[in-house]
Amino acid sequence: MKMKRFGAAVLAGAMMMTGLAGCGSSGGDETGSGTSSGGGKTVTLWATGSDNVREVYESLVEDFNNNSEYAGQYEVELQFMLSGTGTQTLTDMIVAASKAGQTNTDYDIVDLGGDDLSKVVSQIGEETFVKLDDSKLPNAEGVEAESSVATDYVQPYRGTTVVLAYDSEKVETPPSTWDELVEWMQANPGRFAYNTPGTGGAGDSFARTAVYNFMDEEAITSDDAKWEEDWDEGFQFLADIHQYMYSSGGSIVYPNKNQGTLDLLNQGEIDMCANWADMVLSQRAEGTLKDTIKIAQLDPALTGSFQSLAIPTFGSNEDGAYAFMDYMLSESAQEIMVKEMAAIPLIDTSNIDMTGFEDVQNLDVSDFRIMSIGDLSTDFNERWDNEIGTLG
Repeated sequence: MKMKRFGAAVLAGAMMMTGLAGCGSSGGDETGSGTSSGGGKTVTLWATGSDNVREVYESLVEDFNNNSEYAGQYEVELQFMLSGTGTQTLTDMIVAASKAGQTNTDYDIVDLGGDDLSKVVSQIGEETFVKLDDSKLPNAEGVEAESSVATDYVQPYRGTTVVLAYDSEKVETPPSTWDELVEWMQANPGRFAYNTPGTGGAGDSFARTAVYNFMDEEAITSDDAKWEEDWDEGFQFLADIHQYMYSSGGSIVYPNKNQGTLDLLNQGEIDMCANWADMVLSQRAEGTLKDTIKIAQLDPALTGSFQSLAIPTFGSNEDGAYAFMDYMLSESAQEIMVKEMAAIPLIDTSNIDMTGFEDVQNLDVSDFRIMSIGDLSTDFNERWDNEIGTLG
């Protein structure tokens, strides 16, 4: 089964109770662009994600405030919004603040993933953020990773990607291409799994990458409904490999959530699955996953992303924001992220202790691909549920 190849793509990529929380004037002079180049000592950082991301950010903020070269000059305060809480999202708040014409707010620096960044830029434009001055980011000199969305306005600081996780005791040489993966599935029926796409990003990545491998490269970052007409060949591929998926009680089973497939792998029920690199490596480091479980990339790669930092033009401490952004590319910050969340560093790791995370060094960020298909994701998951999830 021959597939179209994407080129290596450089990645694209609750608080409105009585008004716009975080959007009120914090005092001081306002510039024409809504940005104060000074802003004093306090730097307010806005981020969102799961609880483990919050914990890592707390470690980073403590290190910045107490140990970095900027300690004493600036002090970062973290405003963290836990994802999936049903409250207004960080992207909604940024968009609302911009559209309301707010200036001199406490949105000094914001953390945005690929999909969130695309959403913000599509609604209010990249000029919502400060165009970055490389001279203020000395630690970024050796960073090659860049976003294809708002390239000059955001700074990637860590990577994450979906990979093949496999038990090296059972799989001596993992597949390196999709054709090899299909051959492996055929030779080892029932030993591979990916989770139901709607229940976790790893399953989303596997199913969507499989479908979009048959399509034009531009489709992977487009929310144009016209691309739905080109899904047929990829969905037929998913139907063809359905028979080789993990089965229980005589029926094919797609596990719920990313953890579901990883549990099956750890228990020896399967030998390989699609999963997040950081999830696999962090659990292995904690000892909850067998040491024999390793990771590998496919070509074309499963989708991943860079997390990036941006400085809104309506913040109040641009200099302090630059300082924290530069710190996040320091060896100290990058090592904290490796150790605490198995993040893929974007700087030279020769001076970073990578013990237990050696697999990370084999992940090439130039191979990362991001998928951003907007509302098409809902249609995609519905079609998967109706056509693949019901095959039995």
